[in-house]
This record gives sequence, structure tokens and C-alpha cells, in this order.
Amino acid sequence: MDSLTIIETKDELVTKLKEEIERRAKNAIEDHNEFRVGLSGGSLVQYVSDVMSRSVTGLEKWKIFFCDERFVEESQSDSTYGCYKRALLDGQIFLKEEQFVKIDIKLSLDDCARDYERRILKEFNCSDSQMPKFDLLILGMGPDGHTCSLFPEHNLLKETKRLIAAIDDSPKPPSQRITMTLPLINNASCCLFVITGESKAVAVKQIISESSDTPYPVQLVKPVKGDLLWIVDITAAKFIKK
Repeated sequence: MDSLTIIETKDELVTKLKEEIERRAKNAIEDHNEFRVGLSGGSLVQYVSDVMSRSVTGLEKWKIFFCDERFVEESQSDSTYGCYKRALLDGQIFLKEEQFVKIDIKLSLDDCARDYERRILKEFNCSDSQMPKFDLLILGMGPDGHTCSLFPEHNLLKETKRLIAAIDDSPKPPSQRITMTLPLINNASCCLFVITGESKAVAVKQIISESSDTPYPVQLVKPVKGDLLWIVDITAAKFIKK
């Protein structure tokens, strides 16, 4: 990884995350007049929402995608878009619904994945043979080392052609999901992991020391021409020697 930052408090974490997001957004808007960012769910919803409530500039230039999404109605608590909608669109954050590129659950699971891939290509003005390049992907990690909906020893870790894939056997409920694949993730300008909580501490230690026998899915995130940053809170980093 290019950078590992260990954070003591939640406020410091939000401050650090805001600095990174604003820097990437500013550079992207100056370069191509839009900031294309992929968001993850779980505890990251609160952190990203806290960042965006702190007067982030240029929000009208953001286009927001999802690194993975649960195949459920947005009214359900499992919906990542639904969580962000309730935190951001229903609050005082100056974003519009059309700035979010979300999945269409009216389709079948497989068709939903294909449709989301097509719409990402369209948003980036890419042909089928081109690879979109996100300005920033904000990623999380589970205690098992999974990121997005890419789980240990799952066949999707070997996917080389599809940018977006469907998964119907997620070991973590809900079982049906849509996820970015490694080729798309690793083409990003920056992959930023935000990892919090003591349940992640063992995995973080093994990843940092590269002592695991089988690579965790997060270890397969290696941007080809981009940055790899980790922000880890003190509980998740408890086994890291300083």
C-alpha cells in the first residue's frame, strides 16, 4: 500500500477522510469537470455522510456510484443507496437524486448487473472495450478480509472480463448482490480503505505483515496506475507493531 494512517478518534478519522476526498474531488473537477466516486456501505455510510455534512465544496460536480449493492428495495435497511439517501438526500446535504447511479432491481439479478455495467460505461463515455477510471473508490473490509462483495475463495475473485458482476451466494446476508470486480476496482485513480473496529484487527495484522496463507480479497486490490490508501482506526490496528 502507498499509505497507512492509524487514527485515534472518530473525529480524526472523519477529518482525514474529508481531506482525502476533497483533494481527489478538487483534482478531478479541475481535470475533467466531474468527480466520479464509488461508495461502499456498512459503517462507511456514517463516515462519508459526516464528511459531506462538513461543507464539502463542489458537491454539484459529484457523480456517485456504488462499489457494491444489495439486491433489495431501497426502503430496506440493507440497501446501500437507501442508507445514503436517508443520510444525505433527506438531510441538508446539497446533492440531487440524479447524481446517484444506482442499480435497477426491477430487472433480474444477472440483468441488473449487466445494466449497471452498461450505465457505468455510458457515464464514462466508454465503449465496451474501454475501462472506466474512477477518481476514487471508498472501500471497506469485513473481518474475513472481503471488500465490496468479493469474498474469500469465491469465483468472482478470478473474474477478468466483467466490470460488474452478480452474486447470489454471498456468505453474508443478503445473499443476492451486485459488485464491482477486481479489473474495474484496480483501474481506479485511488482506492481508499477505511477500516474500523476490533473485529478487523486480526485480518489487518495478517494483511500488513503478509502472514496469511491465502490472500485476503483486499490484498488483491492493487491499482494499476493509482494510489492505495488505508485509514485504520486504533482498534482495528491494535495488533500492528508501532
